[in-house]
Amino acid sequence: MLRHSKQHILPLAVLISLSLTGCAALDGLKEGTQSLISSVMGTDTNSAPPAALTEYKPEVEITELWKEQIGVGKDDQNLRLELALSSDKIFVADREGLVQARSSSNGKLIWEVDTDQHFSAGVGVGNNTLVLGSSDAKVTALDSNNGEQLWSTAVSSEVLTVPVIANGVVIIRTTDSAVIGLDEKTGKKLWTFEESLPALTLRGTGKAIVLKDHAIVGFANGKLVALQLNTGKNLWETTVAMPSGRSEVERLVDLASDPLEKDGIIYISSYQGGTSAVTASDGNMLWRNEQLSSASGMSSDWRYLYISDNNSDVWQIDPHNGATLWQQKELHYRGLSTPQVYEEYLVVGDYEGFVHWLSRSDGRQLGRIQISKGAIDSMPVVANDIIYIYAKDGTLAALKAKAL
Repeated sequence: MLRHSKQHILPLAVLISLSLTGCAALDGLKEGTQSLISSVMGTDTNSAPPAALTEYKPEVEITELWKEQIGVGKDDQNLRLELALSSDKIFVADREGLVQARSSSNGKLIWEVDTDQHFSAGVGVGNNTLVLGSSDAKVTALDSNNGEQLWSTAVSSEVLTVPVIANGVVIIRTTDSAVIGLDEKTGKKLWTFEESLPALTLRGTGKAIVLKDHAIVGFANGKLVALQLNTGKNLWETTVAMPSGRSEVERLVDLASDPLEKDGIIYISSYQGGTSAVTASDGNMLWRNEQLSSASGMSSDWRYLYISDNNSDVWQIDPHNGATLWQQKELHYRGLSTPQVYEEYLVVGDYEGFVHWLSRSDGRQLGRIQISKGAIDSMPVVANDIIYIYAKDGTLAALKAKAL
């Protein structure tokens, strides 16, 4: 039986291109790939098990406001199906094509549609528009008021990043490293931008962030690129993660996490290439912390950055120079989600469906609650002092906490 010791550290499968030639190269790739798969799937006998949860005196009282089941959820697959909030509604989809709108206050169903698609990414929210991507290389837009389909467009390959909608443009990321701009009203393709793929990449890419008329996207080759939103023109690019090592696995530096913009600076982490900060205007590198790598994204408060690294240790980072201020190691290897800032706390989900409250001042554990048996790999979402969680098994929950 397969152990799950590292299955949740990096819940991402690998994609292998056929660009390598020659027996030696293929043999090296095969050996390195098997090593990575063994690590990811938990068959590496040298890997450590997830940290056991220990008892401590809770410092917060956590209340479950409501909980619902959304179809099959992600069907235990590594997909970018995430909840979205707009006004007083929550929009959420499952792997088998179910899309629902629910009240954010009580979880009651407002509408639902069954699209009979294999959704792999979403929900993106625009101007009365919901956009989702599928494993069948389709992008579908629904009316957010009633779920009626507005359009459906074929793209080049599977969509594995939540669509981003801004200024009438829908930005799609596909597994073949293409960035595609679609018209929000019609689904018509406006432009396509492509980057070369390394021989080995992680399954999944970070979503774009939009700053005025620029879309910022990270690629598997370690490059961060700014594209003009309306045309897809390359405005600037910079290499933020440098491959190193002898094997393809060691050289894997995929920018699979979502970038974060704060005060004109873009922060992004890579799988094995550290965490970096660049200026949003021209991509000028400000700093790189080569010791802190993550396939997860970051969050921030008014002063600091927060990140879950590849070992599921949570860090507080100084945004001015990348220095680490504290490290939370008690949830080691528990497959943590990206930490979310919630009042004076940080909130993270883990691979057993627990939601943990941590102190922003020093990272200590303050409280936890288990909302499901499924892993929580999506970043929690906060609105109106309520934190919303969507687990891989389809559990959708609303929580609130206060100091004891």
